[in-house]
Amino acid sequence: MCRHLAYLGEPLAIRRLVLDPPMGLYRQSWAPRLQQYGSVNVDGFGVGWYAEHDPVPARYRRAGPIWADDSFADLARVVRTGALLAAVRSATDGCAAGEAAAAPFAAERWLFSHNGALPGWPHQLGKLAGTLPPEELLSLAAGSDSALLWALALHRLHEGARLDTALADTVRETAGHCPEARLNLLLTDGTSIAATAWGDTLCYRTGPSSVVVASEPYDDLPGWVHPPDRSLLLATPDGVTVRSIN
Repeated sequence: MCRHLAYLGEPLAIRRLVLDPPMGLYRQSWAPRLQQYGSVNVDGFGVGWYAEHDPVPARYRRAGPIWADDSFADLARVVRTGALLAAVRSATDGCAAGEAAAAPFAAERWLFSHNGALPGWPHQLGKLAGTLPPEELLSLAAGSDSALLWALALHRLHEGARLDTALADTVRETAGHCPEARLNLLLTDGTSIAATAWGDTLCYRTGPSSVVVASEPYDDLPGWVHPPDRSLLLATPDGVTVRSIN
């Protein structure tokens, strides 16, 4: 399992979203409050963000825990962004280690993260691989369940699916082959955020022209909303819609 977060709104320093909140991703790397599987998230971390007038996000990822990286703390202090996706990782058994396996995954204008697991990995690879062209299967970003889910979602995005449709269809397909899968997915293109709640916690909070979507609240202030399990969320700074994944 992992913990992740996405933000859209007025530009903020990255540390305001990732390091400073009292129960934010930094603390969730060793003391998550609502995580249902696993107890720490020290198998890597990553942040992807969008610069003004540039639709292609930048990324900073490392294989170790977020609290062990002084360079990231310095970067997070000075880089400001109005759109971000960040994650801390707890690796699924059998999945690859290393920076390449740390979210967010990226392609073109999109950033993606997976909080969950395909139990028994990599046996599910054969069940799901048939839906992907061979060249896409061979170019997985890493040898992990999250990278396979990203490939499945990205294939749908390239076919023209909206963010929320790409995630919902990926969840339905994966759950059909692997009913015990935990599939909290998070996806952004820098203007909208799509997310699924499927087997673990998800919440969001809106502010003046802003929205945060996260695995769990990063503070105890009011306003956090927890969508039900097996639901799909689509958010912009102007509002949030939630519907069931049937």
